[in-house]
Amino acid sequence: MKPSVSNRVTPSLSVGEIAARAGVAVSTLHFYEAKGLLWSVRSAGNQRRYGRGVLRTIAIIRVAQRAGIPLATIAERLAALPRGEAPTRDDWERLSTEWRADLDDRIARLSRLRDQMTSCIGCGCLSTTECPLRNPEDKLAETGPGPRLLDP
Repeated sequence: MKPSVSNRVTPSLSVGEIAARAGVAVSTLHFYEAKGLLWSVRSAGNQRRYGRGVLRTIAIIRVAQRAGIPLATIAERLAALPRGEAPTRDDWERLSTEWRADLDDRIARLSRLRDQMTSCIGCGCLSTTECPLRNPEDKLAETGPGPRLLDP
């Protein structure tokens, strides 16, 4: 009989070992755990123990953070993965696909902001005669304060 192959991770690494291998501070691991991004078990001596799969989870968190994904969004998506198992390539594909549309939207908004930044801030105060986002008679003031046209 063939032994079953499992992606199950046995908690065996200390917080210090995980921090060293992942290249993060111990306090970062505690923070991620408090935010629900990571999980650990406690040893008989009440020390945190992590499975090796948490290294892959930390890599996903760090990549997502670098892409500007909010921690709450990362936590929400990681919560949908099987607890106690290392994220798989398929898991990463799903996560990255879900985040792609948000990133594309943010890139488009930032590109518009970059292209409009030198000539207008969206309220008409810098160039009322040349601004493509001009606000004649300050009609947008009725909808709220601040630049109203840059982020539709």
